[in-house]
Amino acid sequence: MATSIWEHFSILPDPRVERTKLHKLEDILTIAICAVICGAETWVDIADFGRAKEAWLRTFLELPHGIPSHDTFGRLFAVLDPRGFERCFQSWIAALAGSSAGKLIAIDGKTIRRSLDRASGKAAIHMVTAWVHENHVAFGQVRTEDKSNEITAIPQLLEMLNLEAATITIDAMGCQKDIAQKVLDKDGQYVLAVKGNQETLYEDIRLFLDDAIENGFCGIQHDLYEQTEKGHGRIETRRCWTTGQTEWLGQRHDWPGLRSIAAVDCRRQIGDEVSTERRYFISSLPGRTAQRIAVAVRNHWCVENELHWSLDVCFGEDQSRVRIGNAAENLSRVRRLALTLLKQETTAKVGIKAKRLMAGWNENYLLKVLKI
Repeated sequence: MATSIWEHFSILPDPRVERTKLHKLEDILTIAICAVICGAETWVDIADFGRAKEAWLRTFLELPHGIPSHDTFGRLFAVLDPRGFERCFQSWIAALAGSSAGKLIAIDGKTIRRSLDRASGKAAIHMVTAWVHENHVAFGQVRTEDKSNEITAIPQLLEMLNLEAATITIDAMGCQKDIAQKVLDKDGQYVLAVKGNQETLYEDIRLFLDDAIENGFCGIQHDLYEQTEKGHGRIETRRCWTTGQTEWLGQRHDWPGLRSIAAVDCRRQIGDEVSTERRYFISSLPGRTAQRIAVAVRNHWCVENELHWSLDVCFGEDQSRVRIGNAAENLSRVRRLALTLLKQETTAKVGIKAKRLMAGWNENYLLKVLKI
């Protein structure tokens, strides 16, 4: 552990008063990471894990005063600097998975619902994450400011990332001119969902593309990509139309770097029931890139299935009642670190929950997850 994860987290400032440091910061963080990998969800769980595995932990940790109490874990994570923690997290991710440059990056937010504290008037914590489906890695994460939303957090997250030749996908909340410009300024490309929050833009694109599709794009240069998948008792057919004829739209809306617009149809058939949904997008990619935009749109929702769903179902994040100080935000990063390590471990052909159990039962497997 000391030669892998800890070499990236060793620069994390210790906020504790010197005379109160009975336990080394390295030891506390290492125990927390190992415990969360193995199924711990609360500070009590983490302390119990430490006591149960103390003999094993002593093979690579000093533990000069034994295993910290659950209160010690809670107090430390409440005062750790979240931004410093994130910088360490990104340093580790870069060493593990390389740069985010050239990747397809999905930006999406998630609320930790039980972090809401009505007694003290604190809103639930909302985290925005940059997720790459290609290697199942969260390249960055920021918390939205109190009384704010993703619109202010997304530019901060983009600033942390290397966007050179990367394609950024964001849902309708992030369909903002400043955000599009930020992506372009960092040499990236964007595919942004357009919905009712950009009402005039949405109506212009919807009317234009619906009419073009109905009339077979008569006289309009376009590209089409279609894909059909069968499985789990359903048939899904997805079609993506793109066109680079956007001069008229640029004149009306002056959108930074706009080069194409797209419509994506998803037709789902389960037995005799058929449902169809059409969504609309703007992009800085060229008009004849229907397949590329279709893949970007499809992979965007992997952040829901691979990250948010796993955190809630496998790690119980939505039920976590950790609230004091920075604890909820910092523990959220520990969960993402644990999830990343578990997804990177591919020798066990089982799900995340089963891997957590295996790591708790088998110390050799836990070492494999930790890449030691």
